[in-house]
Amino acid sequence: GLDRGITFLHRMGIGFAISTLATLVAGFVEMKRKHYAMQARTMPGHGSLSFVWLVPQYGLHGVAEAFMSIGHLEFFYDQAPESMRSTATALFWTAISLGNYLSTFLVTVVHKVTARKDGSNWLPDDDI
Repeated sequence: GLDRGITFLHRMGIGFAISTLATLVAGFVEMKRKHYAMQARTMPGHGSLSFVWLVPQYGLHGVAEAFMSIGHLEFFYDQAPESMRSTATALFWTAISLGNYLSTFLVTVVHKVTARKDGSNWLPDDDI
């Protein structure tokens, strides 16, 4: 077998598969949350959803992130020449940070592009 157990690409593939599963779980939880939110609007006092419903999706996303990040970093560290290892790691973290900034920018753009005269938009700030 391998000294490190599974290969870098297998580790990243497992992370990707778990991330896909976590996204599916998040979609089902969101459907349930929206149902409860609509129920609370039509029948006050009903329809609260526990935060515990969020634990599986965030737990799975955390495990997926661990597999993906560790796989990427080990791949960069193993495959890059010694003089480039810190640069490869820095580029990895730069890509992560740029992705975070891009997602924030996209939410801002969606808010502005879908804004209506009454102040509402496609991504409302309320519970629905």
